[in-house]
Amino acid sequence: MKRWLALLGLSAEAGEVFASGSVVTEEVPAAGLTLTWDRNLLVIHDVKIPGGRVEINYLEAYCRSGSTKRRWEETVIPHRTEKLEAASDGKFIQLLCKVEGGVEVQHEIRASQDAVTFQVTAVNRGPAYVDAVWVQPCIRLGPFTGRSQEDYLERSFIFVDGKLTPLDQTRRTTEAIYKGGQVYVPAGIGLADVNPRPISPDVPSNGLIGCFSADDRYILATAWEPYQELFQGINVCLHSDFRLGGLNAGETKTARGKIYLIKNDPEELLRRYQRDFESRR
Repeated sequence: MKRWLALLGLSAEAGEVFASGSVVTEEVPAAGLTLTWDRNLLVIHDVKIPGGRVEINYLEAYCRSGSTKRRWEETVIPHRTEKLEAASDGKFIQLLCKVEGGVEVQHEIRASQDAVTFQVTAVNRGPAYVDAVWVQPCIRLGPFTGRSQEDYLERSFIFVDGKLTPLDQTRRTTEAIYKGGQVYVPAGIGLADVNPRPISPDVPSNGLIGCFSADDRYILATAWEPYQELFQGINVCLHSDFRLGGLNAGETKTARGKIYLIKNDPEELLRRYQRDFESRR
C-alpha cells in the first residue's frame, strides 16, 4: 500500500482517506475577472455578478477643449482603435488608438481577481499641437444594477464632502445644450471644458463614481488619474472621463485608471482607492 501511494505521490494519511471512502479536495481559487474587446466594446466577464458581464464603450470619444457650450459633433476628434494583443486567459489586452492629428494612444488593460487596471500612454507623433483634452470610457450598468434610466440614480454614487452620496441626493441642474444626465466637475477643472450636459454644483471629493449591484452583493466603481469629470449619462451608464490635456508635437502624456468590482463594502472601496491613487500622487 505504501509503495503504491509513493508512486502516486501521496502520503500515508491520504491512504487512510481513500480507505475510509472519503475524498478531500483542495479549494481551487476562482479565475476572477476576464476581458474581451471587439469593435470598441470592452467586456468584463464574471459569472458571480448580475448579468455575468459589464460592457464598456472603450473608447467612446476623444474630446476637444471648449466642449461645454458646443455641439457634440464639433467636440469629438475622430479616432480608430485596433487590438494589438490579447492574452488567451482573458487577463490582458493591449489596444492602440490613432487620433486625428497624429496622436497615438496605447492602452494596456489587465484583469485581476476583482479589478481591472488601465495604463494609458499618449504620444503626439504629428507636426502640431492636438487639442485632445479629455477622453470618455462609457460603462453600461443596466444588467448590473437591475435598473433603468429612470431609477438607477438611487443605486449610483459619488463622494461629496468625503461621504458616499447617492446620485439622486446630489444637487442637480437641468439647463445645458443637451438635456438629461449630470456632470460632476472636480476642483481645478474649467467649467468650459466638460460634457455639454447639466452641471451639478456639487464638487466630487475624490475620483470615484460607482453603483451597487441588483442583488446588493457587489459594488462596481471606477476612477482615473488625472480625470476631467465624473458623469451620469443617458444610457444607464457612468463615466470617469480621464484627462490628457492636449499634446504638443512630440509630447508624451500618461493616465491610469481602475474599475473595481468588489463585495459591497464602501470602506474597503475607499481604502483601495486611496492606496491605488491618493498614496501615489
